[in-house]
Amino acid sequence: MRSLSLSLLTVPALCLILAQPVFAQTPATPPADAERTAGTQPAAEVKKQDPAETYKQLNLFGDVFERVRAQYVEPISDEKLMEYAINGMLSSLDPHSSYLDDKDFSDMRIQTKGEFGGLGIEVTMEDGLVKVVSPIDDTPAFKAGVKPGDFITHLDGKPIMGLSLAEAVDSMRGKVGSPVEITIRREGVAEPVKLKIVRDVIRIQSVRSRIEGNGTVGYIRITTFNQNTDEGVKTAVAKIKKEAGDKLIGYVLDLRNNPGGLLDQAIAVSDAFLEKGEIVSTRGREDKDIKRDNATAGDITDGLPIAVLINGGSASASEIVSGALQDHHRGILLGTRSFGKGSVQTVIPLPGHGAMRLTTARYFTPSGRSIQGKGIDPDIVVEPAKVEKIAESGFHEEDLKGALSNPTTKGKEADPKPDAAAVKDDKAKADEAAKAKETPEDYQLSRAVDLLHGLALYGKKN
Repeated sequence: MRSLSLSLLTVPALCLILAQPVFAQTPATPPADAERTAGTQPAAEVKKQDPAETYKQLNLFGDVFERVRAQYVEPISDEKLMEYAINGMLSSLDPHSSYLDDKDFSDMRIQTKGEFGGLGIEVTMEDGLVKVVSPIDDTPAFKAGVKPGDFITHLDGKPIMGLSLAEAVDSMRGKVGSPVEITIRREGVAEPVKLKIVRDVIRIQSVRSRIEGNGTVGYIRITTFNQNTDEGVKTAVAKIKKEAGDKLIGYVLDLRNNPGGLLDQAIAVSDAFLEKGEIVSTRGREDKDIKRDNATAGDITDGLPIAVLINGGSASASEIVSGALQDHHRGILLGTRSFGKGSVQTVIPLPGHGAMRLTTARYFTPSGRSIQGKGIDPDIVVEPAKVEKIAESGFHEEDLKGALSNPTTKGKEADPKPDAAAVKDDKAKADEAAKAKETPEDYQLSRAVDLLHGLALYGKKN
């Protein structure tokens, strides 16, 4: 895997610790003391290396280095060879460890601040092809119609099969305003899909909010966890409270297609909805390398019910939040199983040489679950679906000949003829309904809103 680049993100967007010693501020969650960082053995089981064998292997490296330097078909600088060697060592450990040169390191820091340049896609590598985990909302890729699960096969007509993820990412970079044509293979579509996308500066508004459910449900969508996410969530809740007032019955927290981001922001967002208890624990290779983060008093939603939406694009930091809320029974999870990235990366600066991104720990939910490779299962499975309304017969009891009248409405006068204001209001409602009809209904969101309404009704009866 490569850096969070200027053209797009590599995925899942790591649970990151920036510029800290390996365990000074480690990232989140792992279960079971027996489990260790990916690609390593428990310290007690690692065979002690014979120094002579180590020097023998270093001599082998030197021999290969010299042979490549002297006989490779094209001349290549010593600096580049060393960079490739270092990155090869790190990337062979697991999919999320890598070397960042100065430019990559700078790009990553820009991205975590919530602004970078490029297409706006989170990607990973699968079967030699670049797979789209998720397009970022309101970016060139999103507007062009790129969808989660798409496989990018060609860039400007050139196949990318055989390229590393880093090389594919570099190919998609370019000057802001310059176009690139991507060819996509999409499930259920026989022919390749070709899309022309113009590169742009991507400014990520990581938190969006609105009112749903006839003004009774607060909807909060988190697209990524950057340095502004925690404040964005608090601002969104305050805005929803002001707009909905006493009618507010609960919140929908939408973490679908959220690839993750900064660990401290995942912890802060979880803390905003919890009064107490563990949020996440992080465990490294040694038994002493354990860190736990706990919630502080204060729930910004005042204890109202929360429905959390997740899917296969919810990874890393978003899994920390959903796992914490699920384990504390603070939120009900709806959707489909999450991605399953349960490891933590520490970005360690290398003065004068960029930085290394190293997997240093696994994170665990409050109940001790490891998400790694398994993901989080929702409490209620809700698959994406298209809803179609079927017309009813329109025949009711009152249409039957001789039907009894309703005593509660008997004697009431017919509704008066609507005045001009009422007609105008009806027209506005009709226009709004027509506009809503043009927009496909979000089935999973609708089920979350229904759930909150059901909980509110049940609460009133009890």
